[in-house]
Amino acid sequence: MLPPNPALVDTSTPNPLITYLQLGIKKTFLLGALLMLLVSYTGLYAQTNLSREARISVITCGPGTELYSNFGHSAFRVHDPLNGLDNIYNYGTFDFNAPNFYLNFVKGKLQYQLSVSTIDWFLRSYYHERRWVKAQVLNLNPGEVQELFNFLENNAKPENKDYLYDFFYDNCATKIETVLTEVLGEKALFGTGHIKTNKSHRTLIGDYTQQSKWGQFGIDLALGSVIDKPAGKKAYGFLPDYIYESFKHARIQREDKAVPMVAKTRDILQFDSPEKKAGLLTSPLCILSCIAAWLTFISYRDLRNNKRSRWVDTGLYLLTGLLGLILLFLWFATDHTATRNNANLLWAFAPNIGMVLLVSREQLPAWFRKYNRCLLLFIAAVPLCWLTGIQAFNPAIIPLIWVLAIRYLLLSRQ
Repeated sequence: MLPPNPALVDTSTPNPLITYLQLGIKKTFLLGALLMLLVSYTGLYAQTNLSREARISVITCGPGTELYSNFGHSAFRVHDPLNGLDNIYNYGTFDFNAPNFYLNFVKGKLQYQLSVSTIDWFLRSYYHERRWVKAQVLNLNPGEVQELFNFLENNAKPENKDYLYDFFYDNCATKIETVLTEVLGEKALFGTGHIKTNKSHRTLIGDYTQQSKWGQFGIDLALGSVIDKPAGKKAYGFLPDYIYESFKHARIQREDKAVPMVAKTRDILQFDSPEKKAGLLTSPLCILSCIAAWLTFISYRDLRNNKRSRWVDTGLYLLTGLLGLILLFLWFATDHTATRNNANLLWAFAPNIGMVLLVSREQLPAWFRKYNRCLLLFIAAVPLCWLTGIQAFNPAIIPLIWVLAIRYLLLSRQ
């Protein structure tokens, strides 16, 4: 008897054995999927119990050559070799793709966040930039290690990770002491006796921007007199180097005595601090001095020939007016606390923007002479503010002030 032709076999009636096997496979697949989902859910939300070998360190990173990296960096490290855990908890990250990122940045409403990464991933950029990295292993008992770890894990959740950044009072460095104090309470003892100076915020910034002259110039223009008062020793903590020094002298209360907060310090990456030498010929003081010398010669020629180079006055009025508008915006239209009470507005005079078309004309009205005499009085107030300590100015504005005084004097005599 010939076997049936496969093409003619009736498959409309299912084979019971095949059906049973198919149902078994489906149930096994669904059960496996449910188990995987349960494991994933548990891994995401269950609390990890650290071993007694777990240690938490304060990480301090050396300064880089770019302006944004001149001040160094701080973070936490949680290392548990028995659980295969070695993570960095970094309060110094932000999302470029966040809605209205650049607008919020300008307005002083930038959201920073706590991010978690492996130690290897964290160290890559520092190794590439040849920046040193040091770890201060904290002298915590297993219970305190677990408590601090739980706090960081909870803080890293999507609903908790964001915070409103403030360069001086709430950044990656200030968070280190804040978190330790919140977790340990009165057991954490931080002092300031090791700080022997009484610097202002502007001076502290200047200590770290010596090799970024243009960046320092921009900072000095944008920030007002509020950062020229003595910062207070506690306020030094916005800089990672001072957090490092603070932990060297910090103590933790243990029953009837206080013991060092740091058990040991070790170098993770060893590099010399990079030196980015600012070229003299490219510094703002040098460039603005050259421009001032050129414009002084033009002004002398105008005076000798009894004429006026209108393009010079138009450019200076446009420059000072636009800069003044920017400084007013930073003072009144943003949440930046350090941009208030900016005496640079005495020479970067915002109303000049409304006089650009007028000063470009050949004939000037008589009242315009009085306007320029007022500008001369405002400029005279700049060295007065400087000498009395109301606000410190960047030395690079001196040649600019010189040129403005000359041109305003010529206009007041027209």
